[in-house]
Amino acid sequence: MKIISNKEKLLQFIQNEKNLGFVPTMGAIHEGHKSLIKKAIKETNKIVVSIYINKPQFNKKTDYKKYPRILNKDIAILKKLKVNFLYLPISKQIYPYGVNRKIKIHNFSKQLCGKYRKGHFEAIADVIDRFIKIIKPKKIYFGEKDMQQLKIIEDFVKRNHQKVMVVGCKTIREKNGIAYSSRNFLLTQEEKKKASKVYFFIKKNKSAIINKNISVQNVKKEFKKIGIKKIEYIVSKNINKLIKPYKKKNNFKIFIAYYLNKTRLIDNI
Repeated sequence: MKIISNKEKLLQFIQNEKNLGFVPTMGAIHEGHKSLIKKAIKETNKIVVSIYINKPQFNKKTDYKKYPRILNKDIAILKKLKVNFLYLPISKQIYPYGVNRKIKIHNFSKQLCGKYRKGHFEAIADVIDRFIKIIKPKKIYFGEKDMQQLKIIEDFVKRNHQKVMVVGCKTIREKNGIAYSSRNFLLTQEEKKKASKVYFFIKKNKSAIINKNISVQNVKKEFKKIGIKKIEYIVSKNINKLIKPYKKKNNFKIFIAYYLNKTRLIDNI
């Protein structure tokens, strides 16, 4: 595995690659990332994994500061997976002239997480746009765990980078049901037990919640019994009717966002 920080050096290595896969990450590599990487390796000739903690997408400085940083561990994992190129850019290479304030993304960005994280999805689209312009991949891989992000980026890439395909990959879960996330590194064992109870409650009652046989208020009451003090949203959405072109078949998911102490968790089940 070649570890590259310099953009020009990376371009030297990848300029003749016709079938390049790209997996953007912010590090703290977990099983979810591994599944994206394995899929990328299967489907493309060579792959680039980036580790870059994108400051503009954080709404609070404290969140950015406490985001898990375990680079040596990440490098060891990526070497084992036989990743071709690990790109570790510095901010000046990604944002030579600052962020793009005029980036246009789908209105779906104003719902769910977008209500609570102003500018979050614009910042993600901006950084992905910049990475695509540098790397020029054939395929770029994202997890379905961040479903809203996936749908917004799919739409953004389709409109701005027609030659690039966004590949959504299924959510990978721990044995206790929690979706793998870099933020899980910040949870105590007790908090993980609570998150597990949330997942299994939603899974068990999914159709009742979708059909409104259980109200959102009652779901929130159950969450509070589990010990969840702050809940941002519990919403049922048909993911095939979020962004055009719509698909005929309905596929409902329950989107949730809540806090365990100061750690914000999201999921769609």
